[in-house]
Amino acid sequence: MWLLGFFFHEMASSLLSVFLPLYIIAIGGSLVDVGIMSSSAVFLTIPSSFFWGYVCDKTGRYKRYILISFLASTVLLYLFALTTSVVLLIILYAVMSILHVAHEPPKNVLISELYTREEWEKTFAFYEGLTQTGRFIGLLLGFFMSIYGIGAASTLILCSGLNFVAYIMSLILVRDPLLVFERSLVRIEKAIDFTYDGVVIASKILDGLSLNGRLRKENLSAFCSGLVLFSLAGSTLFTPLPIFFSKELALPASVVFALYMLKSGGEVAGYLLAGSRSSQPAEKSRISRIVIFRSMLAFLLMAVTGVSAYGVVLAAVILTLMGFVYALFLVLMLSLSMELIPTRKAGLFNALVGIGGACGSFIGPFLAQTLGFTYVFLIAGIILFLAYVALKIFT
Repeated sequence: MWLLGFFFHEMASSLLSVFLPLYIIAIGGSLVDVGIMSSSAVFLTIPSSFFWGYVCDKTGRYKRYILISFLASTVLLYLFALTTSVVLLIILYAVMSILHVAHEPPKNVLISELYTREEWEKTFAFYEGLTQTGRFIGLLLGFFMSIYGIGAASTLILCSGLNFVAYIMSLILVRDPLLVFERSLVRIEKAIDFTYDGVVIASKILDGLSLNGRLRKENLSAFCSGLVLFSLAGSTLFTPLPIFFSKELALPASVVFALYMLKSGGEVAGYLLAGSRSSQPAEKSRISRIVIFRSMLAFLLMAVTGVSAYGVVLAAVILTLMGFVYALFLVLMLSLSMELIPTRKAGLFNALVGIGGACGSFIGPFLAQTLGFTYVFLIAGIILFLAYVALKIFT
């Protein structure tokens, strides 16, 4: 139950993710302002992720950084409620991003150290399923608050309060591990397995026997490239998407929240499926298939144009499927990253996600404002195809 605090934190983050772009537009900001806010914040998370990942592994203390993240979010979101200045909101959001990411590397390390390698996929899936349920409830709160016309200040104070609950729950429930060794054992086992496979192949060659397989070392560069490209495509697509639904399809805020609730529900289903599968080497081959399917869904979004029931239904189906495949992708990539990334570099995963997210957070709104949303969907689909190529090389 040590993960319970993350449930409330993600509830607030989910509500904020849809509310904030709409709020920036409502108080006189532009799509470019949304892009600047998102991209600058995510750019700042890149060095921050490295720092938090290094310092938590170096000190062997993980709980304190989770508490820093949740308490900082509590204070800064309360300050959000005290201003309607677009510039000040962008600055506060950037500061919050630096401190917010402090919980990510420690959380990943705690899961990988408190559980065996065979349990990593199941545990990551449980964590993501739990927090995705929180995100769903956060969107549900946004749906009802938009219907009843709850003010922006009240919404931001609610987000602050949810983070404070997350802080209290983590203060009580999270414990640092007594020993930290599981990731090192996994890397030793992989090195031994690779050496053994090499010896077997060499023996067959010397004996003149035919080979049924080949010796292949995992390509870390391809793994990192695929992760960055996947993140780039996701942020390019999803940063301006609430505004596409609100402005281009003329949907009320309540319907926008409802669409994102369907996406969240798809992710919960994906995490349940990922958690029911055991860790198998063959699972790696699923990653590239997941990515190419998401690429096709991004291209399909180009058909969602005009104000019609058809467009809304198609958008709902696409978002649900996107959420489902994203959940499968994330669980597999998180587990593999804990195998591949060295100790004291636990923040690399979040840094790579941040690199793609930062670039896409600006590219998406910029493309939407200058060329139109059709180009956003087209570029996102192309980038996902490139991610497929990179992960095909890795697997």
